[in-house]
Amino acid sequence: MARTVNAAAHAQRRDEFLDAAQRMVDTKGFEAMSVQDVLTEAGASKGAFYHYFGSKQDLLEALADRMSAAITSRLAPVVDDADLAAVAKLRRFFADLGEWKTERRDLLAGILRVWYSDGNAVVRVKVRATITDRIAPLLARIVAQGVAEGDLTLAHPERAGRVLVALIQDLNDELAALLLRGEDGPAGLAAACETVAASTEAVERILGVPPGSVVLVDRGVLRTWYGSEPEGSLT
Repeated sequence: MARTVNAAAHAQRRDEFLDAAQRMVDTKGFEAMSVQDVLTEAGASKGAFYHYFGSKQDLLEALADRMSAAITSRLAPVVDDADLAAVAKLRRFFADLGEWKTERRDLLAGILRVWYSDGNAVVRVKVRATITDRIAPLLARIVAQGVAEGDLTLAHPERAGRVLVALIQDLNDELAALLLRGEDGPAGLAAACETVAASTEAVERILGVPPGSVVLVDRGVLRTWYGSEPEGSLT
């Protein structure tokens, strides 16, 4: 008789490999990480590893999928909320995305330099592509709703999701670059606010909405990352 596989135990063991791989990526980088590193970290045999993953590349695919799925699960309920108009959904969508990152601030800040090292270039590209594939359809649904409601004006709403995700990911990279250069405190916060303002202006023009309709990153979130409020010019 064929052995019955316990689905819950199978999923748990697979997650243990992914947890171990994630720790390796966060501390030494994907390129420097070997399958043996993952085996040692997980306390497992090579045979057990290849029961779940065919290669290191398969492991990368699974890591990227898990990371993007975690973000999607946080954002999907906003898109599905039948009581919210599209513009309100956009505000909530970006607010929830900021909260998701802020909740993990200590972890993300701790691995920032390794994450943006050359050793993680491959995993960054893969995660970016996977996140785009998951998040773009959600934003496209909001945009289509906004066009139907008459609040958004786009000629190609079905394509807007990928454009918006690309802008958001570029914004994330620019904000991370400020932190990596050591630009925090009042000067760093001012630079971050200006960067967000420029990206927000671009998004609002793409959507065809008045200035102030979209908040990509709340000022309070930026203060959490960059520190004290600059004096004077920013309101």
